[in-house]
Amino acid sequence: MAQISIPFYFMRGGTSRGPVFHRGDLPADRDTLSNVLIAAVGSGHPLNIDGIGGGNAVTTKVVMLSKSKDEWADIDYFFAQVSVEDRLVDFKPTCGNMLCSVGPAAIEMGLIPAAEGTTEVNILAVNTGARIVARVHTPGGIVDYQGATPIDGVPGTAAPIEVSFMDVAGSSTGALLPTGNLRDTIDGIDVTCMDVAMPVVIARAADFGVSGYETCDELDADTKLFARMESVRLQAGQLMGLGDVTKSVIPKFALLAPARAGGTIATRYFMPWKTHPSMAVTASQCIASCALTPGTVSDGLLDRPAGSPVMVRLEHPAGTMDVLVDYHMADGFQLNSAGLVRTARKLAVGSLFVPADAWPDRE
Repeated sequence: MAQISIPFYFMRGGTSRGPVFHRGDLPADRDTLSNVLIAAVGSGHPLNIDGIGGGNAVTTKVVMLSKSKDEWADIDYFFAQVSVEDRLVDFKPTCGNMLCSVGPAAIEMGLIPAAEGTTEVNILAVNTGARIVARVHTPGGIVDYQGATPIDGVPGTAAPIEVSFMDVAGSSTGALLPTGNLRDTIDGIDVTCMDVAMPVVIARAADFGVSGYETCDELDADTKLFARMESVRLQAGQLMGLGDVTKSVIPKFALLAPARAGGTIATRYFMPWKTHPSMAVTASQCIASCALTPGTVSDGLLDRPAGSPVMVRLEHPAGTMDVLVDYHMADGFQLNSAGLVRTARKLAVGSLFVPADAWPDRE
């Protein structure tokens, strides 16, 4: 049977990687689009052996870009999370790690011209409506991937990409605290349901009978822990106004513990059915905001840093992630913006092939 060729870039963004497409090169219909992305990634096999996925949720992410019609934005960033084994595609969330590849990829694809020195790209995350400013190093008008910036979870160093997230409180649910409460009790466990760049259900590790310092493998092997977290997550999804989240990756889940490596607070983040090997960029903003908010489940786990903006250092399985949070407390926690420095790299460019029956109506 014939195959369909689709042009693509293959990018690492932060601690994730995946194909980057021009939205116009893919099906407009959402069901057909899902079929094409499932075939491209190879969803349905633990190793994604028949596609370019890497057998992990951080390597089955898809980015789709187009010029934006929004007055503020340059680029529309449409994200898809493809499951590793279940042949499912979730278009609800966004991904902050792959977001770091959007600026470089948009320049490489000719969607925005490069400036001399640094190119500022205004990005609209169409899944959530979030607005992000990315600053990409472009000496001589060419994307520079080499540099001295390390990020935990990625070997070596690369050129820094500065990302500033604007208006991200309540980006998916319309409220910083979607349930209206600083804490809710579900299955006898206190949780904070917060929405900053990503809706996350946050709890104390100790309340689930773990330390919060376990390795990813240790946590992933604890099936009882995941069953308990999923029960809480499903109920929290309803309370947050997200409906039935049985097949959705949002809300995500996070556990907190006191820092033990010089950071602000220790974290373990779940995607939600597997432990993240490091930390998601979007969720980092939510967890940092929770850590700064009195009355949440973070109470008693840290000495809250004073002043604004303030750097919150999150300890995760691969090291740490720093989140610069600009906020005020005039009437409870009010987030102005959150920023991070990440890196990205172009890995490959060319044509990706999918079976013709994945897109039968293609002309």
